[in-house]
Parts: sequence; structure tokens; C-alpha cells
Amino acid sequence: MKPERLVAYVDLSRGRVSSEPVPGFWRRAFLGGRGVNSYLLNTVLDGGTNPLGPDNVLVVGVGLLTGIPALGSGRCNISARSPLTGALGDSNIGGYFAATMRKAGFDFLVIRGRAEKPVRIHMSGNKVTILDAEHLWGLDTFTTQEEIRKESGKNVQSLVIGEAGERLVRFACVRTGRKSAAGRTGMGAVMGSKLVKAISAEGEKPIDWHDPKNLIKYSREMIDRIMSTKWAQAQSVHGTAAIFNYTYHTGLLRVRNLQTQTLLDVGTLEPENIERYKEGMSGCSACSIKCRHVYKLEEGPYPHVGEGPEYSQIGSFGTMVGINRIEAVMNAAYLCNRYGLDTIEVGNLIAWVMELYEKKLIPREVLGGLRPEWGDEEAVYQLIEMIATRRGLGDILAEGMKYSIQRLGEETSYYAMHIKGMGILLSDDRPVPSFSLGIATATRGADHLRSRPALDLYGLPKELLKQLYGDEVSNDYTSYEGKSRMIWWHELQYAVGDALGLCRFQMKFISVHAPSYGEWSQLIKYATGMEFSTQDLMTVGERIVTVERLLNIRLGFGRKDDRLPERYYREPTSSGMPKVRGRKIDPMRFEHMLDEYYELHGWDRDGIPRRETLERLGLLERGLFNSHFNL
Repeated sequence: MKPERLVAYVDLSRGRVSSEPVPGFWRRAFLGGRGVNSYLLNTVLDGGTNPLGPDNVLVVGVGLLTGIPALGSGRCNISARSPLTGALGDSNIGGYFAATMRKAGFDFLVIRGRAEKPVRIHMSGNKVTILDAEHLWGLDTFTTQEEIRKESGKNVQSLVIGEAGERLVRFACVRTGRKSAAGRTGMGAVMGSKLVKAISAEGEKPIDWHDPKNLIKYSREMIDRIMSTKWAQAQSVHGTAAIFNYTYHTGLLRVRNLQTQTLLDVGTLEPENIERYKEGMSGCSACSIKCRHVYKLEEGPYPHVGEGPEYSQIGSFGTMVGINRIEAVMNAAYLCNRYGLDTIEVGNLIAWVMELYEKKLIPREVLGGLRPEWGDEEAVYQLIEMIATRRGLGDILAEGMKYSIQRLGEETSYYAMHIKGMGILLSDDRPVPSFSLGIATATRGADHLRSRPALDLYGLPKELLKQLYGDEVSNDYTSYEGKSRMIWWHELQYAVGDALGLCRFQMKFISVHAPSYGEWSQLIKYATGMEFSTQDLMTVGERIVTVERLLNIRLGFGRKDDRLPERYYREPTSSGMPKVRGRKIDPMRFEHMLDEYYELHGWDRDGIPRRETLERLGLLERGLFNSHFNL
């Protein structure tokens, strides 16, 4: 592509900025976005790096295809060592920031050090400037963006933190727009530790594509293909909340932490109930689906205009805490968005506290008069504010489950639903071995977006599954057979999709008819002139996942951490449809799946990549992991 794309290096401790063209081998080996971010972190991080110290490195990287007019290509990744887990921290974010960052001339922004006072890093016209942001410190995420637009123009897009990030809540997120968030792993806390209140971008110059005519034509074909799927049509009406009815009524959601799978009364949690507040639908850059409800809530404690709520939020502030009102979910999600908190992590923590309170396992002096009972909406709102402002019990919970256990007592750990320190999604994965393996092995902790094969729930013909995955895979989602291959395949695909900057919902995540490697190869050719075969792209995916594995090993993680909460092995599910009732994970079969998964990656039994694997992926080439900081 012309002109050359730039990577900017910012050393906040010295107040220095430099930039240079993106090296060509980054593109060939890692494409962009998550791939390059993970590679760069591997060059500078080790087990001694304090996630909240000046030596941690924060990378913002857009995808190789970010800005094309299709497939929700408005995405970038924000990466650093996670203050929540201590492992790889990485979070993907949509909205309009990433495309604007490209138009400002930059594909990567690498930040190290710590400023002396709050700052805003601004990108425009191939230049990066460090601006004063003391006047923005203390503002919520919505107001911060408004003030930045007043200062720098209405077309400026920004990544911001709220009070949670400023106070170093370990799962504080980075926000843009009304709803978009890099929600997981605490990247907002890393920004806060560096006194970076915001990263902004302004750019109106169109991206110079290699073959724009064919790119636009083929992008239109991709849009037509996506919009012909039943999933896209459902999502255009109900958003990601469309998933709720199937998973809840099947019995695949967590209710009251992990005690059961159904509420006595589902109340108004079904997505149809959002319609009464709906004013329209919105989406991210280059999205044809428009999966976000724009709603107006005029009554209750927090009248506001918002977007959502998402499927995960219906769990976090609905089923997991025993609440059955969609309005309560909207209010709780709004509070988290305003403060800049990861809604999945907050929901996990509150559900955990409610179960501990029920079982009388939380010290009375810690509660400070709070009575967090199941279904108590006011307790949810109060705990969100306490966490964001680090008051009372909230100061303990702001450290995340792994560190909170040290304060609340080891007997509380059994009820803490986390992996590697990161809380699990709203789903109950005990009946679905593939999902369980995926959350156990995800490189950033318990996570559904690193490898989850939603297609496993469809009961697709075995012949189709074999054609897709390259070997025998059971079409029974309660089976263990072939599910390690399924996780491996989706893990590679999602790594490539993130490196390209594409939306997860517009690839083979929920729809088997969505575009994948073959279509991506064509888009890459038209956009950049580079040619990749399907096998080339799968190798890139393998390289990205293996680099992330190498980084986590260096940070102290291994097979011992690729494990589910003990509760998954001990307690069977108690409700739901007969097919899912009475299910728990068989530990021996799980370990066998884990062995198969490692073998597919070319890793040994301890999950350490073999030398021949590193050679095959080109990860032993001289100088590959030398630092690229020219500061």
C-alpha cells in the first residue's frame, strides 16, 4: 500500500516520540493487529515486568484490512501484560477509532514509560503529539470523548479510560463511542498506570488500497453473502442478545453464579423486551449488520440513552446474579460503560460475592453493612460504584478474583469462576466439552472469543464437519470426540481474523456460511497486493497463537494453568433440557483432549512448543525477537 504505513513509538518517561515504516516482515509473518501486537510484546516483556509499572508496554495495532468497506473491518487490538492475570493482556475493540487511526497515517502505536502528569496522545497527518490532559482526569468515558471533540474537532475518534482506569482497577477497560470497549484483561488500568487518559486520532485522507476497484466490488459480494445468512438477519433485529433465547432455554447459561441453569421466572430478559425502549440500530465502521440497539431508558435510577445490552451483559447482570429485569441489565451496563469497567468481570465478581454472602463465607467486617442477596438490583449498582471508586469491599474486588481470594480467604476460591485470573463468560460450559477446552486454553485467560466454536451447537452433518475441520469431528456437542481439533481450527481462524481487523460475527463463528481464509486471501490481494494461500493464512494463525504461548510461558504460565475451575469437575448441572442436565467435565477425558490439542499445535505434553514447530513457523530466525524500540 502507498503511502507507507507507520508505527509510532512513544516513551512517556522521556517525552520522546518517533516513527518509522511498518517493517515488511511483520506483514508477511503476522499480518497486523493482534498478530503484530503479540510479536512486539514478545520482544520486550518478561516475568519481571510489572503490569502496572512504567516498563510494561502498551501496543495499539489496527488490522491489515482495517478500513475496507466490509466485514466489520473497523477493529484494532490493545495489548500489554495484563494486570488482572499477569499473562498476555489483549483486547479487541470496534467502533470508528481504528479506521480513523489508519487515516491519520498509523497502523501501530507503541507506548512505554510513565508520564509526569495526565496526557493525551494524538495522531494526525502522520504525526504524533503528546498533549496535556490534566483537565480531563476524573471525567467519565462519555464526557471525556465530548471534551476531546470540542478541543480537536468533531471528526476526532478517541480511546479513553474512566475513573476505573485512573484508579487502576485491574479489569478497567478502554472505551470508544457510546458502547465499544476493549473490555477484557485490564488494558484501561495499564493506560491509567501510564497516566494516559486518552489516545485520539484525526484523519480524513482515504486509505490508498492496491486495487480499489476490485476491492470495492468484492467487498460488496462479501456484504451480500453475510446479509443472506439467517444469523446476520436475526442479529440485525435483536443484536447479540439474539443468542439468549437458545442458550438460556437449552440450559447453557450460568444462574446464580454456577448453582443452576434456569431462573424461576425469566422475566423480561428475552431480547424481545428491549424493543419497547429501542430507537434504532447502530454498528461499527464497515458493518452491514448493525447489531446494536440504540435505546432510551427514561425511568429508574439512571435515565440514559445507550447501546446494547449485549448477550454477555444479560448474563453478567441478569442470570448470573439472579435478576430477571432487562431494565436492571441496561442500568448496570451503563454504569460500567461510564466508569470504564469490564462488564463480564464485574458480573462474575458480584455473582461470586452474592454466593459467598449466601454461604456466609465473606467476613462481616468486609461487607460494611452491605447485604448482597440474589436478585438485589440496588446491591449490583452499589457494588459497581464501589469497585470503580475502590471504596470498602470494592477496593478488594477491584483487584480481581485471583488477588481478592488472598484477602477473603482460600475457602472462597472454590466459588470463584475464573481461569488464569480472568472471569468466565455467562455460559455454563460443563455440557459442552469443546467450549470448556476453549476457555481453559485461551491465551488471555477464560475467554470465548479466542477459540469458541459456536457451530458445535448446531448438530451439523458429519460430512460437512469433516470437510471444514479436516478430520472426524462428532456433531454431538456433549461429546469429547474431535473437539480438540475443533478448538485448534477456530483458534487459528480467530487469530487471523483479529490480525486482519475483522468482526468475529462476520467469520465462521456462528454462521458456517460466513467468509473465511479463501475470501480473506482475495481481500488481502486487492487491498495490499500481497498473496496468501489458505495454508499460508493458517500458518500465520499458528504462528500468532504459538508466539502468544511462548510469551505466557516466559511470564510463568503452563499446563498447570490450562485448567477449569474445580467446580466444573465436581458438580453436575442441575437443570435445563435433558441433554444438558446432570453434566460435568470428566477430568481424564479433559486431559486427553488437552493432549490432543497440544499435539495439533506441535507442542509437547507440557504445552511447550517443540523446536521443530518453531523452525516450521520461522520463529527461530536470527533477530526475530530483537527489540524494535528506536527511542
